[in-house]
Amino acid sequence: MTDEFECRHGFPPGINEVRPANHDDLVAARALAQEALIPADLVTFYDSIGDVTWADVGNGYFLGPASDALLRLQEYGAVDVGANQKGPGLVIGSNGGGLSYVASPDGSVHRTRTASLDEPELDKVGQDLRQFAELLEQSLTRFVADGEPGSF
Repeated sequence: MTDEFECRHGFPPGINEVRPANHDDLVAARALAQEALIPADLVTFYDSIGDVTWADVGNGYFLGPASDALLRLQEYGAVDVGANQKGPGLVIGSNGGGLSYVASPDGSVHRTRTASLDEPELDKVGQDLRQFAELLEQSLTRFVADGEPGSF
């Protein structure tokens, strides 16, 4: 399987996994929940999932651990997701091509249009974390079937 992947894509397979949350992830998730206004489904996600790494799907899809989101929040602050939101957004991952995924307090998930988080322009990519995860799954399924990750 490894040789087939490398022949098809020109590089060896990387890490592709959904890692369960460990003790350190849970501690970071609790700290994040106290620090920021985060959607309930993101709290539930971090109670079970440490991180998602699909390095080989297109440029990659990454949903970082709660500790990364907390560190980013503490070092750089929250992301402005627009005037009609109830509060600032939280960077939860990236597409591996420089674009970030931001969870807003209402539960919707947005993707930046550029790599910059300074006054970002955002597109909604999911009504909630569940829909966002379903779109990620569709991208993975498509990539496995035909090698095309889509533009998600």
